[in-house]
Amino acid sequence: MKAQIGDRLIIESSHVGTPRRVGVITALHHDDGSPPYDVRWTDQEHEVMVFPGPDAHIEHAQARTGPPPD
Repeated sequence: MKAQIGDRLIIESSHVGTPRRVGVITALHHDDGSPPYDVRWTDQEHEVMVFPGPDAHIEHAQARTGPPPD
C-alpha cells in the first residue's frame, strides 16, 4: 500500500450496517508512501496515526472525480 498526502484512506466495515471509515492522509512517516499514515477522519476533528489493515485501501487524489464516498 502506497499513498501520498491528500489521498483518502478507506476502511471497509466488517459488520453489517456499520459504515466504512473515510479519512484524508495528512502526513507520511516514510518517503516511499508506505504505512503508517497520519489521517484526519471525515467524521472527526482530530488526526490519528493509522496502521491500515487488510480491510483498507487507498483512493488516490489524482484519480478522484466525485464527492467523497458515504
